[in-house]
Amino acid sequence: MTPTIPPITVPGDKSIAHRALILAALAHGESVLRNVPAGLDVRSTQHALSALGVTFGDEGGALHVTGSGGALVGPADAIDCGNSGTTIRLLAGVVATRALDVTLDGDASLRKRPMRRIAEPLAGFGADIDLSPSGTAPFRVRGNPHAVGVEATLMIPSAQVKSALLLAALGARGVTRLDGAIASRDHTERLLRAFGVACASEGGALLVEGPAQLRATEIDIPGDISSAAFLFAAAAAVPGARVGVDDVGLNPTRTAFLDVLRRFGADVAVEAHGEGAEPRGRVTVCGAALHAVTIAPYEVAGLIDELPLVGVLGAFARGTTVVSGASELRVKESDRIATFAAAARALGIELDTFDDGFMVHGPARFHGGSVVTGGDHRIAMAFAVAARAAAIDVVLDDPDCVAVSFPGFSRALDAVVA
Repeated sequence: MTPTIPPITVPGDKSIAHRALILAALAHGESVLRNVPAGLDVRSTQHALSALGVTFGDEGGALHVTGSGGALVGPADAIDCGNSGTTIRLLAGVVATRALDVTLDGDASLRKRPMRRIAEPLAGFGADIDLSPSGTAPFRVRGNPHAVGVEATLMIPSAQVKSALLLAALGARGVTRLDGAIASRDHTERLLRAFGVACASEGGALLVEGPAQLRATEIDIPGDISSAAFLFAAAAAVPGARVGVDDVGLNPTRTAFLDVLRRFGADVAVEAHGEGAEPRGRVTVCGAALHAVTIAPYEVAGLIDELPLVGVLGAFARGTTVVSGASELRVKESDRIATFAAAARALGIELDTFDDGFMVHGPARFHGGSVVTGGDHRIAMAFAVAARAAAIDVVLDDPDCVAVSFPGFSRALDAVVA
């Protein structure tokens, strides 16, 4: 591994930022959040909280959040959550156990995403949630300020559903117990503890007792490993290419892609450092001749944001790369299976799709072409990586959609050393 790779950084982790903003908004006192990413998704959460009466200030490059102590105010109009599924689902959890009547909406893409998965468990708290006829946004949440804790079993591993229920538990009386498929990213649990809330693990279940009093704190948000993944892939796909990303999050529920890169044959080095609610460190990736991998259904939850990249890397690898058990890709910002497949074929990649995944036959005979992104930032970045690694000309129909999560992505991609 070459030790002299110039380090770069990526925007703050948006999954952590969404949750830190919401918990700071509910806390007593002023919280200080550093390295809050400027992407549109996180701005959607901040704007939504402003509509609920929370105030923000910038000072010394940090975001200062004056907490409401839980005393949010009803907005005059529907809250626009933009393209952010995290914003709309987590806010539904916040509102569900408070004396609030809120309509949550979003853009055309968000209006296609399923919301029954949160509406049904949140109804256990006594919240009244009126979804659209298709089970999507816009929808109205009338919270129950007299809610009591519930016992809920999660049927699918979804950090958004789990987090919505944990946020609802903060406003309910008594203990809320969550079990079942709770093995998803654990940022909410970690941040609850950082804000002074006991979030216990007992017999494979999570327990939170409410009503909880959150204590303002300071949070340093690490770089987003899901954003860094695109730079790692750009290096991995080209033998001898390399990239080093500093101060990136190393939460063990988010690092599965690093193991997949190693299985493809790339050289990956991790140097952990720092303290705080979330582990962080430096990751260095060097490219190599790749060979195909298989992603099993039990791995999907830990790779859900990186699966389009797995498909792209499969096009550079010898053999057939298979992803299965990933039906959740059908209901992301786009139908990522269909969108990925159409984009891949436009560039000469041979693949087959099925209901819950795809298989990519590599190595591909790449050629230039046009890619329809479906307005999906991860599709756009994945095929920008393909274009760079294959040295072909690719026209993205909506290159600006990457601003949802990674403003400045093109400049960062140029920093990958070939």
